[in-house]
Amino acid sequence: MPLSGAERLARLRLIRSENVGPATFHALLKRFGTASDALLHLPDLAAKGGTRRRITICPSEAAEAELTRLERFGARLLCHDEPGYPQALRAADGAPPLLSVMGEPACLTKPGVAIVGSRNASAAGHRLARMFAGELGAAGYVVVSGLARGIDTAAHEAALGSGTVGVFAGGLDRPYPPQNKPLMRRIVDEGGCLVTEMPFGWEPRAVDFPRRNRIVVGLSLAVLVVEASLRSGSLISARLGGELGRLVFAVPGSPLEARSAGTNALLKDGAHLATETADLIQALDPMAHRARSVAATAADLPALEMDREADAGERERIIRALGVAPVSIEDVAAHSGVAPSAVHLTLLELELAGRLERQPGGRVLLLP
Repeated sequence: MPLSGAERLARLRLIRSENVGPATFHALLKRFGTASDALLHLPDLAAKGGTRRRITICPSEAAEAELTRLERFGARLLCHDEPGYPQALRAADGAPPLLSVMGEPACLTKPGVAIVGSRNASAAGHRLARMFAGELGAAGYVVVSGLARGIDTAAHEAALGSGTVGVFAGGLDRPYPPQNKPLMRRIVDEGGCLVTEMPFGWEPRAVDFPRRNRIVVGLSLAVLVVEASLRSGSLISARLGGELGRLVFAVPGSPLEARSAGTNALLKDGAHLATETADLIQALDPMAHRARSVAATAADLPALEMDREADAGERERIIRALGVAPVSIEDVAAHSGVAPSAVHLTLLELELAGRLERQPGGRVLLLP
């Protein structure tokens, strides 16, 4: 059922409110049914979590201004349970509740392959990225990348004719690097699209690039690392690919080339060898067929039972079961002896109070 304008605005306000990340957003929606109701309960939940001040809730005026800027920019907001939200990303842990999309959203419904690598790529690296991207596009795959210099740029350029998706680390009006503005315009004009989970005006920071990488990987069935040093951010994408159950491919390189040290290390760790596009297509074609039938199962997020509050003693046991080292929610419930429904609600309260951090894989830790 289409979202009403009021609920769309409320969802934008909710995700832009203090201490509300993707997991918290989804939990609140499961708990209260609508973002409008969740907003009403935020102050009480945060207070129960231990905050001594009133949580900052995004004002209606700020959310309305963001929607207006999106419209003027030729972009729109896509909610996680709406038709057209990318299926692979929706099924991923920590999927963004809202995406700002500019360009052709149909690109997001096709099977994607992430191509990433060195910003300081060699001539051979550029050539390989173009080869893989062009041939994957011709085979019906959408090339996804992060719009960075080097390998990202080469992959986007080679896939312009077949459709490519560029993911921003900042707002749609804050492209990075600025030198790629003409490429971004071409992506939109030639049938691709640009996406971000960040609001307008958001300048990308170092901590935002792993979040961008998670979307790049989440949109894709596989990750191909063409060229990367041992300290390359592309290895973060490869790690995320493993966490999200994506296939990870790497192009081998000379042991004497520092820009190939990261890809060679990935191959030693079990990544799939990629020397030609057929290596990917052979593994991906069965997955692509299955991905087209994912919509029915991916549209519904796992149910989170939060039907009762923990009493004072249970709350104390839950907090004692947490620590500065990440622990799974199942372990918290087992160690504390508290019903999972009460554990989930208590963790939600702690997160809204700024006392809890969620990490990939469903783990949580108590902030000092």
